[in-house]
Amino acid sequence: MTRNDILNGLQSLRAKEVSRIESNPHKPFKVGLVYPNTYFVGMSNLGLQIIYEEVNQRESSCGERYFLPPNSELRDYEKHRLPLMSVETQRPLNECDVIGIDITFEMDYFNIPVLLKLGRVPVKRIHRIERDPIVIAGGPCATFNPEPISDFIDAFIIGEGEELVSRVLDVIEQGRNEQWLRSDILIALSKVGGVYVPALYEPQFDEAGQFVGYTFSETQANDVPKVTRHWKSLDTVGETVIVTDFTEFGAMYIVEVARGCGRHCRFCMAGYCYRTPRVRRLDLLKEGVDRAAALNKKVGLMGAAISDYPDIDELVTYIRSKGLRYSCASLRADSLTQAVVDGLAASGQQTITIAPEAGSDRLRRVINKGISNEDMAKAVKLAAKAGIPHIRLYIMVGLPTETDEDILSIVSMAEDVYSYMQEAGCKGRLTLSINPFIPKPFTPFQWMPMAHQKEVTKKLNTIKKALSKNRRIEVLVESPKEAYIQGVLARGDRRLGDIILAAVEAGGPKQFKRACSEFHYDMEGALYTERGLEDPLPWDMLDMQLADGYLAAEWRRSLTEVYTAPCQVGCKRCGVCVG
Repeated sequence: MTRNDILNGLQSLRAKEVSRIESNPHKPFKVGLVYPNTYFVGMSNLGLQIIYEEVNQRESSCGERYFLPPNSELRDYEKHRLPLMSVETQRPLNECDVIGIDITFEMDYFNIPVLLKLGRVPVKRIHRIERDPIVIAGGPCATFNPEPISDFIDAFIIGEGEELVSRVLDVIEQGRNEQWLRSDILIALSKVGGVYVPALYEPQFDEAGQFVGYTFSETQANDVPKVTRHWKSLDTVGETVIVTDFTEFGAMYIVEVARGCGRHCRFCMAGYCYRTPRVRRLDLLKEGVDRAAALNKKVGLMGAAISDYPDIDELVTYIRSKGLRYSCASLRADSLTQAVVDGLAASGQQTITIAPEAGSDRLRRVINKGISNEDMAKAVKLAAKAGIPHIRLYIMVGLPTETDEDILSIVSMAEDVYSYMQEAGCKGRLTLSINPFIPKPFTPFQWMPMAHQKEVTKKLNTIKKALSKNRRIEVLVESPKEAYIQGVLARGDRRLGDIILAAVEAGGPKQFKRACSEFHYDMEGALYTERGLEDPLPWDMLDMQLADGYLAAEWRRSLTEVYTAPCQVGCKRCGVCVG
C-alpha cells in the first residue's frame, strides 16, 4: 500500500460512518481514544463509544479514535514512516494531550506496546517527558488487575468510566493549562476516587521472587491506600454512538439493557467487579430502539443476562413492532421466554446459545451455576417451537474440584441435550464450545491454580473422542496455549511488563513463554500454585467494595456446594450495597 492508500483507507472508514455526536477538531484539548485491536474489532466495543460521546460532549475536548492497523498494513506504516493516525482527522497519536486505552481482553496486552510505538509515544511511562501525552487506561482488564500492563500506563480508571473520565480530563487539562509538572498531574489524579496511579505504588518481592505487597511512594510506608472502583446508576442511555457496517457484529445498533449480574456465578469476574446489577428503564431502551429504527439497523441487546431483564418480553415485542430484527448478547436457559425466542427466530437467528458451564449438577453447584438439565430441555423446546434448529453450549474444563466423572458428565449432558433436540423436532446441530477455566481476580476462585495444561488437553480429547461418532454434535475448543498465557496475564504482577515487551519485540504472544524464561519468571508457578487465602495479591490495592472475607466465604461455600441466591433489593450480604 502507498501512503495515500493508507490515508484514503482511514478517510473511507470515516465517510461510511453515521455518528450522532460531533468530534470537533478545533477544540483545544485533544484526547486520543485507543482500542488495542483493529477497527473491525474495536468498533464492536460499546464502552469505547460511550466514552467517545462523553469526551466530545465536554466543552473543550476533542476525542478521536485510534486502532491497530491490520497486520497486512503494519509493514506499510513502517515503510512509509507513518505514525498511528486517527480515523477522524488522521492526527498522529503523539499530538494528543491524553491517550485513553480501553482494555477488554488479556491478549490485547501485546498490542499496547505496538500501538504506542507506532504512535511515537514512549512505550514505558518512565521514559515519557513533560510534553508526552498522559496515557490512561480503563475497561474490564484495567479494573480487575492493572499490574501486568502498568509499565505502559500512567493512570488507570478502576471500574466504570462514565462521569469519572470527565473528572480525570478536568485534572489533566487544568494541569496542562497551568503548566504543572507531569509528576504533579499524576499525584493530582491519584486523589480522584477510582483512579490508580502505578508510579506511586512500588511492588515488593521476597528473596524467592514472591510478591509480598506494596509500599506507597507518598509515605514510603506499607500503609497503602486502596483505590475504590467507580460505578454509577444507569439513568441515561447506553447505546451505539457511531454506526458502521464494518464491525464484528455487522450492521447492528447496540443497546445496553443492563450492567452487572446478581447471579453469583463463582467463576465470573464481571459478577463481582460490576455489582450491583442494574437495569435501564424500559422507556430509555425504547428510545434506543427508535434510533435504531430510524437507521433501519438490527438491534443488539447487550447485558450479562438479557433474559433476566424484568421487561424483556415487552422490549422484544416493541422491537418487532418496529419491523426490526434483534440479537441478544447472552441468555439464560432458566429465564428464557417464548417471546424472546420467537423474536430471535423472526430475526433470522439459527442458533440458541446456553451456558451450563459444567456437565454435572455437582460441579454446577460448586460454581453456583443454577442451570439444570430440565432448564436446557425447556430451552430446546422453545427453540424448536420457534423453528430455531441449532443449539450451542458453553462449557469450561479445569474447574476447581473437577473429577473424571465431571468430564464424562459433559458427554452425557451433550447426549441428553441432543436427545431433547430430537424429541422437540430440532433437526440441526449441537455445538459444544469448550474453554479451559481461568481463575480471575476478585472471584472466589482467585486463589486457585489452573488445571495443568496436559491434563486439560487430555480431558478435551476425551470429550471429542466420545462425541465424535455423532456427526451432528460438534466440539469446538479454544487453543489451550493461548488460555494459559491469559492465565498468567490475568493474575500476574508488574514484572510482566518487561516480559510482554520482550515477547512483542521477538514476534508476539507466541514468544511469551520464552520471554518468561529469559526474565526468570516462573510461568508454571504462576499458573499451578495455589495461593493462601491470606497471601498478598497483586491487585490488593484495589477495592471492589466487597466485604472483608466475602470472597473467601464464597470459596468455602463452593467446597461444600452451598447455593448462594441471586442479588435482591435490600440485600447487603456482599457489602457493595451497604449504606
